[in-house]
Amino acid sequence: MEITGRGSDAAHATGWGLLTAGVVVLGILLGSRGLKDFDTALVPYAGATIFAAFGLGYRHAMWLRRPPTRLYWRRGWQLFFTPRRLPSNLARLGERLWSNFVVQRFIFRRGALRWAAHWWIFWGCLLAAAVTFPLSFGWVRFETARDSQALYQAFVFGIPVFRFPLDSWIAPLVFQVLDVSAAMVLVGLGFALWRRARDRGALAVQQSSDLIPLVLLFTVCVTGILLTVSTHFVRGFHYEFLSQFHAVSVIFTLVYLPFGKFFHIFQRPAQLSISFYKDAGAAGPQAACARCGQPFASALHAGDLKTVEEALSIRYAAAGAHYQEFCPACRRKMLAITQDGIWRAAGRPRPERP
Repeated sequence: MEITGRGSDAAHATGWGLLTAGVVVLGILLGSRGLKDFDTALVPYAGATIFAAFGLGYRHAMWLRRPPTRLYWRRGWQLFFTPRRLPSNLARLGERLWSNFVVQRFIFRRGALRWAAHWWIFWGCLLAAAVTFPLSFGWVRFETARDSQALYQAFVFGIPVFRFPLDSWIAPLVFQVLDVSAAMVLVGLGFALWRRARDRGALAVQQSSDLIPLVLLFTVCVTGILLTVSTHFVRGFHYEFLSQFHAVSVIFTLVYLPFGKFFHIFQRPAQLSISFYKDAGAAGPQAACARCGQPFASALHAGDLKTVEEALSIRYAAAGAHYQEFCPACRRKMLAITQDGIWRAAGRPRPERP
C-alpha cells in the first residue's frame, strides 16, 4: 500500500465527485425524458442536489483514501464476496440491514430517548427524500386527467402508473405526504432537544455545530407545513415569502449535507463491510502474544495493522519482533520494564514502592 500526496488525493476525490454529480445529471436527463417532464420551478433544488452529490462523492473518496479505511473497507468486501461464504453473508447482510437501518438497535442500546429521536428523524427524512428528489428530477409528475377534471394522473418516467379521484381518501395522503414526513421529523427533533436539554453528559460536550443539523431540519419542516397552512387556511397569506424561505432552507440543507454531521448518513452503510471483516477475523486463526502466548486478536487484524503502519511510515518492528505481536497487557509491562532500564542506566536509584 502506498502513501499518496495530498494533491493526488484531492485530484482523485475531485474525479469521483465529478463522476457522482455527472451520474445525477444523467439520471435527471434520462428520467425526465430529455427534460420534457422537468419542472423549471424546481431548478434550484436540482442544482443544490447536484452540488451535494459532488460534495458527497468528493468527501467519500477522500475518506476511503486513508490507508486504514481503504484497507479495511476493501478487505471487508473481498471477504463478503468469497464464494463459499457468500450465501451466509447475504443472509447476515439482510439481518444487519434490518437491525441497523430499519429497527436501529445499535442506537437503542445507547438509550431509548436517543433511539426515538433518531428513528423518527431518519424515517421522516427518508420519506421526504423519496418524494422530493423524484419530483425535483422530473422522474415523477402529476397532472389532471385529460378525460376528466375530477381525476388526477400520476406519471413515473413519463409512464402513466395510476390515477385517483380528487375526492378520494388517497388524494389528501398524496398531496400532504411531505407534511406527514415533516411532522415525523418534528417529533424526532422534539425528542432530540428534550434529551440534549436534560442530559448533563450531552450538555457538557455539546457544541454549536451539533445543533446546526437540528436547526436546518426544523426550519425546513416548519416552513413546509406553513406553506400548507397558508394555502388551505389563510388564503395564501405570505405564501410567496414562505415558499422562498422554504426553498432557501432546503437548498442550504442540501449544500450542508456533505460537510457536516449529515455525512454520517452515507458513512454508516459503507461501514457494513467492517462487520464482515470482524466475522472473518473471529472465525479464522487468532494471533497469540509473543511474550505470554495468550490470544488477543485475530491474525487477520494483526497482520493488516502491520500493513497499515508500514503504509503510514510507522516503524514498530525491532530485533525481529513487531509491536503488534504483543497483547495490550504485555505492551504495558514492556513499557514499564523499558522505563525502569532507562532509569537504571541513568544511575538513579529505583523509586520505592509506597
